[in-house]
Amino acid sequence: MQQQEILKDQLINLDYSLVRAEGGKRFLNYVIDLVLFYVLVFGLSFVIALISPDSLMWLTEDSTGLGLLDRLVTLVCYAIYMFIIEALFKGKSLGKLITRTRAVNLDGSSISVSTALARGFSRAVPFCVLSAFGTPCNPWQDRWTDTMVIDERQSHLLDPVAA
Repeated sequence: MQQQEILKDQLINLDYSLVRAEGGKRFLNYVIDLVLFYVLVFGLSFVIALISPDSLMWLTEDSTGLGLLDRLVTLVCYAIYMFIIEALFKGKSLGKLITRTRAVNLDGSSISVSTALARGFSRAVPFCVLSAFGTPCNPWQDRWTDTMVIDERQSHLLDPVAA
């Protein structure tokens, strides 16, 4: 029993040392994830065009408002894409995997599915990408969901008992 109490006290005394990812890494994450998103959209469109060429004919129409609608649909699809990726991979995306960063709650714990959903749809807000400029890099999807993207190489657990 005494060993369990000591272990419990040690776990309570663990302290996270979280280092926010720099703006350059965040920008690289964004570019990588956006490129992968468009590659997937292009691939899906190609498959649809092969299966049913007539289903994409509306894309060639020149109607007023189609450009705005296209942009809004793309924003929502990107939000859903990022939600699914971050929910499945616990705060990771391909960009974050490459740059060794991760989205976490402010206390260092893994984000939940609902947090990933909120982060994803925060990105659908127009000009959200511009909110990432500044030092420290703290875009709307982080502020509105009480999360941050950490640099996994520099972040670690500190055990004050062992120190």
